[in-house]
Amino acid sequence: LPLTARHVTTASVAGWTGVWLALWKMNLWKAVVSGLLLLGALCVEQGWATEAEGTREAKGHISVVIVGGTGDLAKKYLWQGFFQLYSEQVSSGHTFSFYAAALPDADKGEPALFDILKRLRCPAQVSPERCALLRDQFLKLSQYHQAKTEEHYSKLNAEIGQRLQQEGLRETGRLFYLSVPAFAYAGIAAKINSSCRPPAGAWLRVVLEKPFGHDYDSAQLLSTELEKFLKEEEMYRSDHYLGKQVVSQILTFRNENRKFLDPIWNKHHIERVEIVLKETLDAKGRTQFYDQYGVIRDVIQNHLTEILSLVAMVLPRDTRRSSEVLRNKLAVFSSLQRLDRASAIIAQYRAYSSEVREELNKTKEHMSLTPTFAGVVVHLDSPQFEGVPFILTSGKMLDERVGYARVLFKNQVFCVQNMDSLHCKPRQIVFYFGHGSLQYPAILVSKNLFKPAVLGSGWKEVTEYKNVSLFGLLLSEYHVQTPVVQLEAYDVLISNIFHAKKDSFISTENLLASWSFWTPLLNSLAQEFPRLYPGGQDNQNLLDFQLQGREVSFVNEAVVISDGHGGTSPNSFQVTQGKYRTWDMVSAWAEELVQRLASDLQVVAQAAVEESGQFHLALSGGSSPLALFQRLVLHHYSFPWDRTHIWMVDERCVPLTEPGSNFRNVHDHLLRHLRLPYFNIHPMPVLLNQRLCVEEDGGPQVYEKEIARIINGSRFDFVLLGVGYDGHTASLFQDTRPEVLQDKLVALTESPFKPHQRMSLTFSAINRAKNIGVLVTGKGKHEMISQLSRMKDYSKKWPITGVNPDKGNLVWYIDYEALLG
Repeated sequence: LPLTARHVTTASVAGWTGVWLALWKMNLWKAVVSGLLLLGALCVEQGWATEAEGTREAKGHISVVIVGGTGDLAKKYLWQGFFQLYSEQVSSGHTFSFYAAALPDADKGEPALFDILKRLRCPAQVSPERCALLRDQFLKLSQYHQAKTEEHYSKLNAEIGQRLQQEGLRETGRLFYLSVPAFAYAGIAAKINSSCRPPAGAWLRVVLEKPFGHDYDSAQLLSTELEKFLKEEEMYRSDHYLGKQVVSQILTFRNENRKFLDPIWNKHHIERVEIVLKETLDAKGRTQFYDQYGVIRDVIQNHLTEILSLVAMVLPRDTRRSSEVLRNKLAVFSSLQRLDRASAIIAQYRAYSSEVREELNKTKEHMSLTPTFAGVVVHLDSPQFEGVPFILTSGKMLDERVGYARVLFKNQVFCVQNMDSLHCKPRQIVFYFGHGSLQYPAILVSKNLFKPAVLGSGWKEVTEYKNVSLFGLLLSEYHVQTPVVQLEAYDVLISNIFHAKKDSFISTENLLASWSFWTPLLNSLAQEFPRLYPGGQDNQNLLDFQLQGREVSFVNEAVVISDGHGGTSPNSFQVTQGKYRTWDMVSAWAEELVQRLASDLQVVAQAAVEESGQFHLALSGGSSPLALFQRLVLHHYSFPWDRTHIWMVDERCVPLTEPGSNFRNVHDHLLRHLRLPYFNIHPMPVLLNQRLCVEEDGGPQVYEKEIARIINGSRFDFVLLGVGYDGHTASLFQDTRPEVLQDKLVALTESPFKPHQRMSLTFSAINRAKNIGVLVTGKGKHEMISQLSRMKDYSKKWPITGVNPDKGNLVWYIDYEALLG
């Protein structure tokens, strides 16, 4: 029977079925069985048997539109990815046309597109002659089209239709890749839906780039907007990490090695799972985006969480079936145990806030709380992984660029003598995404586990080993396999879009499930002060953290930031004491200085409670005290908060609920974390009679009477001050006349900065205090500190010099950066 698979059609299948029935009636059952086996094989080869190989549509024309087609992402990855796709599919029977759509008109857009296209590279296996031909064809098939209004999209649709009609082609599908900010998605989707959908019978695929919201509510809002114009099967939310070759093969690897992995892929054998993405770069050039998102939203909520789901999901019966993969992935999200504040540690590289101030035009006093490093421990509520910690870690300005998922297995072997024996060493599987000391993507299985199957023809076993050690093992102590040809993640994803492999993309259900899991933690961290780290190799062990039950904490409590001159390390730190402007001074690196101040404050508080039964503390606004607040909340559990009264040194004339309020700052970073009697909290009365700081309302007098009524002799036990770059303290600025305020404890003042109206304790109130602490941190204060050290008391120009306790004690707390520059 001279028949091949490509000759099989639906009609021929029906005909052959009739033949086999006739043979059956003739009792030729062996022929029948053989024929049915042949028929099944042909059907599988044609792609009829399963959904696994993706959607197989008839050959036809594919129209590709890259919206934002001349932007950075398109320039770096997308055009190269679509050229790779074209190179692979040009002989398949499909035809293509490519459009760069963007806001500028053609005079600006066409040269930009041509500049991108002339840089395209051919796959390594393509000969130079064929490469030249492919590039020439691709260039002829690509054109620029302005896409700003609905009319522009209508014109594009008409142009596609006209082109197909002229060439006698039938459109099989239309692909839009939205390489634009997320706020533009809904508007573009509306234009596509109303003016640029393909004809009936052709598929539509619209690719969306992250971020997909910044929390659950925003993600749900965006999803609701998109659902008005696009069906779920038409949306492809792209996470480029799912296109990395090793990540895309995690399920395949698990499936191919089921007989080894099924018995050990559980809590009885796995000690922990580490999913890590480290970067050496800073956030320069991206601060406008990054300062709104931070490391958890930028990397952990998406890339690392997706990898977690691939490692932890119940293995589908058919890993090629997209619907089953997505369903099992959703089940992982349902089993994740709720995160709380103790589930994470956060940090920020030292130069980040100055980068934000520079790029976003913030004031010198602005301090960002956005974390650039985070470690999070996640647990699953499932019998398979109960008690197994999944540790997700990512950060910028670290020691190396590397990404991996490491499954560390328990090792029950006790080695008596030869500790170098392989069975004494870590038992682990490492999905290595690339870079780092290995420099290429690979899957590594330690030889004390098992020898894995090699993943198909696109992968090869590594037999020549570098002199490299990874996670306690030499490379030669692993079974290593790597892709034969290394591909960019976007090349893989674009191929998956073409083949409709939806499991490589984020469904609406999975997106909302992920944000539902991460949003409570993000909310709990919003007002937390991240630990500072210098960046790069200087970090040493500053960011090491440990698991204590289900909580994580930094290994080292005392963290010191290097001065950047190479002479001091975190382990060679000391506190110095001396004199500054005739008063006591304590100096140290920033975090140790805060620890010392917190300790001193608690000593004063306990002594005051023993003496009088109460402790009266007056706090300043600004960013300087934030680290102190965090220290007090997290480490001073024996502080006598129930006997403490909190007062304000100064206040801005804004409602106390607004972010600019000093009291709001103290509340968010300190008070809301403490058990403090409500009547022990004393905000300044800036809002009286529904008016802000009107002299006739007598706000200062009200506060002064409250001080006199509650505090014996109107003497605070401790007043915490800061110093501005211009030498002001509290809300006492230059040209404030002390003689006018001499008989007052509280007064309305004018600030050169907005909001101009303030309420402040006066020098009289401050200098009556039993203890005064002046906290000064940051290199930006060095010049001011140097000038003050030589300056006599001149409060009209340098208000801080007006702080001279009558009978109390004054201590300057100055960090090394402010003291030494």
